[in-house]
Amino acid sequence: MTYPLIIFLLSPLLLLQGIYVRLTTPRLPEPIGERDGAIGNGPTLRLLILGDSAAAGVGVAHQNEALAGQLIEPLSTNFHLTWQLLAKNGDRCKDLIAILEQQSKPFDVVLISIGVNDVTGGLSLNSWHSQLVKVITLVRTKFSARQIIFTALPPMHLFPALPQPLRWVFGFRAKQFNRILQSTITKQAHCHFLTITTPLQVDYIAEDGFHPNAKTYAIWANQAAQVIKHVR
Repeated sequence: MTYPLIIFLLSPLLLLQGIYVRLTTPRLPEPIGERDGAIGNGPTLRLLILGDSAAAGVGVAHQNEALAGQLIEPLSTNFHLTWQLLAKNGDRCKDLIAILEQQSKPFDVVLISIGVNDVTGGLSLNSWHSQLVKVITLVRTKFSARQIIFTALPPMHLFPALPQPLRWVFGFRAKQFNRILQSTITKQAHCHFLTITTPLQVDYIAEDGFHPNAKTYAIWANQAAQVIKHVR
């Protein structure tokens, strides 16, 4: 049985489950705290963190516990780091394109988290690929970035907030998105596909059963820092 046929047969149930999730899942706010700054000593490194609610730090109370806060600290031991966070809850790949088209400030490294809202929003695989190419092109032409790091979509088939079979459907789609993301990146110079390795346990997920918590942000930040430290 093909994926489109499965979706067609399950569509009434999936619709009801989608409504249920929206009504029952706590909508966590974006954390408070700084979204740009300068810190550290050493060679200058300009960092942009771009993307969706995970990039924005949803799941923790303060940016110090989020991706940005936990990333700038290790980088500041090696670089004079100037950084900016451009991320918003609910953003999709098309929203990144709109943001990038309005920016012109140069950055050396761009770390991107995107795709989950495109999965839940039903974006086609072809559109996902074309929008990724557009994002990469804009980052290169607008920022002259030396390194573009895309974070893999999370394992949505393990999200506690999602009931079955909706969890399986989103998980399957996220895996398809990741394959396209990785394939697209491998054809581009100075692009990196970052897969986050975290324990698949409830205490690594925020209270909404959907977003990372401080432990997962710490792992993500550490793994991203290891990649960024080798940028030339």
